[in-house]
Amino acid sequence: MNARPETPPIVISGQRNNAMRLTSLDEPATRFGLFRGQALTDARAICPLIEVLTEDPDADCLLAEAIADWCDRYTPLVAVETSSALNTLNINEYGLMLDITGCAGLFGGEKSLLGDLLARLFHQGFCATAAIAATPGAAWAIARYDPAKRRGSGTTDQADRIDRTGDFIISPAATKAVLSPLPLAALRLDTETLSGLARVGLRLVGQLMARPRAPLARRFGKLLMLRLDQALGAVEETISPRLPVPELTAERRLAEPIGRMEDIEFLIERLAGHLCESLEKRGQGARVIDLALFRTDGKVMRAGVGTSRPVREASAFLLLFRERLAALQEDFDPGLGFETIRLSVSEAQILKEMEPGFLSADPRPVTDLVDRLGARLGMASVLRSTAVDTHLPERAEILLPASQDATPQTAEPLPGMANPLARNHLPPTRPLRLFAHPEPVETIAQIPDGPPIRFRWRRILHEILHAEGPERIADEWWARTDIRMTRDYYRIEDQQGYRFWIFREGLYGSETSVPRWFMHGLFA
Repeated sequence: MNARPETPPIVISGQRNNAMRLTSLDEPATRFGLFRGQALTDARAICPLIEVLTEDPDADCLLAEAIADWCDRYTPLVAVETSSALNTLNINEYGLMLDITGCAGLFGGEKSLLGDLLARLFHQGFCATAAIAATPGAAWAIARYDPAKRRGSGTTDQADRIDRTGDFIISPAATKAVLSPLPLAALRLDTETLSGLARVGLRLVGQLMARPRAPLARRFGKLLMLRLDQALGAVEETISPRLPVPELTAERRLAEPIGRMEDIEFLIERLAGHLCESLEKRGQGARVIDLALFRTDGKVMRAGVGTSRPVREASAFLLLFRERLAALQEDFDPGLGFETIRLSVSEAQILKEMEPGFLSADPRPVTDLVDRLGARLGMASVLRSTAVDTHLPERAEILLPASQDATPQTAEPLPGMANPLARNHLPPTRPLRLFAHPEPVETIAQIPDGPPIRFRWRRILHEILHAEGPERIADEWWARTDIRMTRDYYRIEDQQGYRFWIFREGLYGSETSVPRWFMHGLFA
């Protein structure tokens, strides 16, 4: 908000009940007697010089998310709260809730943290109010309803007020005394409940505390007493962070902003070393690592990488983020520099000794390549094939991100898919190339339930020289969602030496009178 007297008052209007009304206004506008919910025509009649802006709820939401993202510099537990149900105009009023338990010491105490937060927001062009209290409900109430104004004093015995910002730090013992003179709207009650309480003469929190609880709960519902108990700390209230809480975090606050890639990589490696020490004590390795770069103008740049195996080497961390930052290219904008760098491990697993793989005695070169490709292209773009516990060929494997565990979902090998090194003297019973969707073919067979003697596929006629089978596969009756007929698979070879895998759908005479044939795969 711009409160300079040489600028006109600023109001925001939106359509409510088929009329344009004020949904928000700055402090100079309030001094002219304007208020929220007022008709725009009435406001112009009172103050013709007002500057009117059209409301944009989507932009407001994005701004709240951006400020919340910036507040991660103080604590990873940041929640964005809306209170549209608490006003008659159905306006989304955004607020931020920060759980700073254990974090205040990093900033020199609660008072220093609060002062630093508000000062930085002020320099970014925001006029904010804030409060620190023992409960989320109390902090919400005190930040929106200034206790000092209701006492006629700027400093009280119960609250430690920051004179420059006009905001409070409330001790747990003083919560009840500070909340008592506040209006009942400070308890986050809807307008209907507030109107009912006003009709019985209850307008302040202290008046509600002095009344018997049972009659009030019976008349106005359990939410009334719940909000009061949450504000006083009798009932625990938790906040829902907008981002998952990392398992491990390492952070560096800089005296001077940096913007050179060499400096950023140096700090990433230093922070990765601290994380690897903590991971080693736990016997774990990182699977998902996140990097947050806080710019001096309040913007936050984030980059994340995943690994196909647990990693615990600082050099590996640096290599992955070097690939990731190089992939960002034009999106990577240091601006005037980064003042805080944070490296976090969002997911970790027990680090075991790696077993030799199929392609090499040491599988690390393959996994390192997968990780580098994932960092450059995104882990969702690097997939691996994983076996599934089913005997239907088209469902026997699925593609998963390479960062996920490669543990097969079945302990038994599929037919024809046993260890190829142990049975290299036998031909495979399943084709190397399997179609995602079987393709229909036209066949001629000597008998209805026998193998075909010729077939036409993709307009080409094939004369069959040899046929092996059938391999019968029935539907999975215990897990099916639709009814499928029994399949009889044949391995066939034509006169040119090409080998195919085809099947007949439906048992002749019991399931169908006209079985259909399909091509499902090709042998090498």
